[in-house]
Formats: sequence, structure tokens, C-alpha cells
Amino acid sequence: MEVVSSSESPTSSASTSTAATASLPPSLKSRRPKYSRFTQQELPACKPMLTTGWVISIFMAVGVLFIPLGACALNSSKKVVEIVDQYETVCIPSAGTKEARVQYIQDISTAKACTRQLLVTKNMAKPIYVYYELHNFFQNHRRYVKSRSDQQLLYGNASESSMANCDPQRLIAGKPIVPCGLIAWSLFNDTYSFKLNSVALVINRKGIAWDSDRKDKFGGSVYPSNFPNNYPAATNGSIIGGASLDPNTPLNANEDLIVWMRTAALPVFRKLWGKIERDLYAGDLITVDINNVYNVYSFHGKKKLVLATTSWLGGKNHFLGIAYLVVGGLSIAMAMVFVGIQIKCPRPLGDPSYLSWNKNKGRDLNTSPSATGVHFEVCGTFMFLEVKALCS
Repeated sequence: MEVVSSSESPTSSASTSTAATASLPPSLKSRRPKYSRFTQQELPACKPMLTTGWVISIFMAVGVLFIPLGACALNSSKKVVEIVDQYETVCIPSAGTKEARVQYIQDISTAKACTRQLLVTKNMAKPIYVYYELHNFFQNHRRYVKSRSDQQLLYGNASESSMANCDPQRLIAGKPIVPCGLIAWSLFNDTYSFKLNSVALVINRKGIAWDSDRKDKFGGSVYPSNFPNNYPAATNGSIIGGASLDPNTPLNANEDLIVWMRTAALPVFRKLWGKIERDLYAGDLITVDINNVYNVYSFHGKKKLVLATTSWLGGKNHFLGIAYLVVGGLSIAMAMVFVGIQIKCPRPLGDPSYLSWNKNKGRDLNTSPSATGVHFEVCGTFMFLEVKALCS
């Protein structure tokens, strides 16, 4: 470690400061900061010197630490079992155009039931999480994210300023919408019912939202009112955007709404729908009856039903493990490169022959006085390109 301290004498600095203060007007003397070693930047300082040994040791330590962590993370991710079924195209008539699909999904007189069968290929230990996955749905859009009133969600009564961002889902027939905004209005409303080998499979729909959200963001005395999705289409100027809300259920008990209101950061996201609290085994056949009513056809979206287990790191995600392995491998490779350089081309620490005014000492640079020179030096198996700015 190198200790760096100022060479200026504190006494001389103090006298200079006193003289400068004496020349100031009386109104400014009180504002001038008093002399101290801290304000004059005269405190001792330590600066680590990264020698070759330290650099090699740091790279090796990072590699030795990261590679086992990456292997554990990747192995854990591979143990997660997922069943993914994309159903937005198979659950509608084979209409080829976007307009025909939108017309079909918006026709409330047409039943939209759909049955899918999922085969369990590996044993799945409980709890098994049921997600819906949407593609090309930008919940991170600035106006969409802001289209809510946190004050209204928690207390019911909200000021006009807090509800200003809820437009166009703020008022119906002059009355405030509770909950207001585009996020609540576009609540996902596809539903699923499951059978396991022709026997009804119970899905736990409780405990899918964060406790902090239920307790701190949604009020227990706030009930949906004047909600547009509860009206038939075009009633009072309402437009159905998604699921309806039970006016007798407080907001903090509607966990589907709470999960949906936690907006996603990416246009492809999963949200928890329920939990299967029993084990599934390889060869089990799950029959899913889907009520396919959520409109993703207007924006070329996709809908998927996902059944997944978890590990100590969460869901299936190979990226973390691969990232650790890559960083660890590169660190060890860099350590080996520095070891090779140190063996083939050893260089004393602080060698003065590398200073610009000692360019003709130590190494033979084979340069001529010119504006710019390019020098190649071959040492063992390593080649260094050195660009020197020389003055004639």
C-alpha cells in the first residue's frame, strides 16, 4: 500500500488562509469556511498498488468462486419442471385474418370454451404453480403504468389530482370508477378448470399475491363501484376491457387484481394464477377447460398456460448459471494470460527505463525522431503493439 500525503506545510496554509480572510469584507468573513486538514485535502491517503501477483490472485479468486456457483445455479435451474401450452390460436375457429379473430373474441354471444390436454413427462413435487403468460403486452408503457390511483386503491376516496392519470377510465356518467385506470380495466379474465386423470383437480387461488401489497397498497374497506367491466358492453358509455370485479369483495381480497396491478417490466411476462398442492407424476394426463375470452388478437399477442415447479433459486432460468460460468471462465483465462506474460516477459515493478525521458535506456525501441512511430516488440510468444508520440 502507498501512503500519499500533502507536502504543503499546515502552518503556511493556515497563514495564507488567515491573510486571505483578513482582506475579505466583514459580511463575507463569517461565510468563509474555517481552515482544516479536511477542507485543504491534507489528510493521509492510501492507494493500493495492483501488482502482477495481486491481479493474478484476484482473477483466480473470482474464477474459483464463480464457477462452482454457476454450476450449482445451472443444475438447479435444470431440475425445474415446466409444462407450457400455447392456446390462443388453437382455441378459436381457424379464421385467418386478424379482423376475424378480433370479431370472434369480442362477440359475447359466442361460447369460447376450449379443452386442452397436458401430459406430465417428469415427476413434479408440490407446490406446482399455475401461471398465465402473455406476449407482446407492454405493461411497461409509461401511460399504462401511471394509469392508476394508489390513494384510491388504499383509501377509496381520492383527490382529483391523484385520479388525473386514470383517464380514460376515470369516470362513467360523471361518477368515479373504483378502481380507476387502464391497469385495472384490462385485468386478465381467462379462466381454467383442471382434471387429473378425469378427476377434478383442486387449484388453490389464495396466497398468490404479495402480503405487502395486500396490506399496504389495497384497502380492506374499499369495494369496486361503477366498474366498466361489470356493465354490459356500451352501457353508460362503458367498454369492456377485461375481467369484472365483485362489488361485495374488498380490493385487498381480490388477489387476481393485486397480482395484475403489479405491472411487468418486459412485454413477455408470467403472472401467478393459482397453486396445485399435490404431487404430479410422469404419465399423468391433465385436462384443462379454458374459457378463452381475453383479447390478445388486437395486438398480435400470445397466451400460454404454464405449470411449473420451483427451486431454491426460483423458476427456470439458465441465464444466471451461464453468466457465472462465463465470468468465472474468463477470469481464470485472464489469470493464465497474466501468468504467461510474467513468466515470459518479467518486468520489475517501477522500472524507470519505461519512462518517456529514458526511452533510449533499458529497451532498444529502434525508433527515429518523427511525429509518430509504431514499434513492435516480440517477447517469447507474446507480441505488444506500442504507439509512441515522439518529438523531433
